[in-house]
Parts: sequence; C-alpha cells; structure tokens
Amino acid sequence: MARGAGRDDHAWPGRRVRRRHARILGIMPGADPIPIEPARPDDLAGVADLLRRVRLPTDGLAEHRATLLVARDARGIVGSAALEVYQDGALLRSVAVAPEHRGSGLGERLTRAALDLARRRRVADVYLLTETATGFFPRFGFRSIDRATVARGVQRSVEFASVCPVSAQAMVLHLSSGGA
Repeated sequence: MARGAGRDDHAWPGRRVRRRHARILGIMPGADPIPIEPARPDDLAGVADLLRRVRLPTDGLAEHRATLLVARDARGIVGSAALEVYQDGALLRSVAVAPEHRGSGLGERLTRAALDLARRRRVADVYLLTETATGFFPRFGFRSIDRATVARGVQRSVEFASVCPVSAQAMVLHLSSGGA
C-alpha cells in the first residue's frame, strides 16, 4: 500500500483535499453532515432561541414557517435559514449558525439550501438585509444595492419595514440570471 494510503482514499484522496472537502461540506471526514430539513411546527421555539443567541430578529418568522429550514444535531437546532416569498421577490432571513458550529460550512449549506428552495418556488430575485455579513453573501452572487431598489413586496415585510435598522445593507441575488 502506498504511503498515506487508506481505506477511504478513493473518496478522500489526500489530507489537504480531505480537509478542504470537509470544510466545504461542513463535515469532518468519516462524519455524517448535520442534516438540513424543513422546519416542523414544534421547531419555532428552538429557532427563536437560536436567533436570540446570535442576536437576530424573530419578528414575523412564524408567518413563514413553510419556508424555514433548520439544521439539527443531537442537542437540537444549531442552524436556520428562512425565505419570505412575495409576488415580486423573496427575502432571505434568519441565516444563523450556533457559535459551536461556526466555521464548519453549515452557514454556506443553509444558504445554498434556501437558495435552492427559492429556485424551486421560481423566485427571480432574492434580497437580504445584513449588518454583519456583507462579506459572507457575495460568494453566492449577492451584491450590495440601495434599499430603495428592493422589490416593493419585500419592502413591506416586517423585517424590512420595522425590524432591521436603516443602517443594514441591502443585497440582491438575481436567480433568473444564473446566480448561485
């Protein structure tokens, strides 16, 4: 057997590649990834607890449970992402990862899952507001925009109209033009 070869070399060809893949997927080699799934009705309290822990708003979340995604481990909900779908676009909100899971790639997986949901719902434009993650979302194709250019339906959302401060940066991803 070649030096460094092991039983999983066909799936994980080298230590650096293994670590890179694990970081991208949010897992460690040999470990199962934390599943991402639609929220159940009894998940709202756990999501609200997570959002409060990471200092994100919970207002209006219950009205969009049908488009709320969660990640859970054996202890409970450790991640979330939600879409508020309107006629003229969607608002990506509540993208949160428990502190003990940050840096694992779970936030990327949650964001991609929410964007996949937007595509399945045939949403053309996804908007978001952020005060702290302007460096995170461009990797998915989001770009900063002026708040006045956000779709009217999204502007009327609770989060946009009254929860997020005017200092929050608006961003958009045009899914119809081949975004992430």
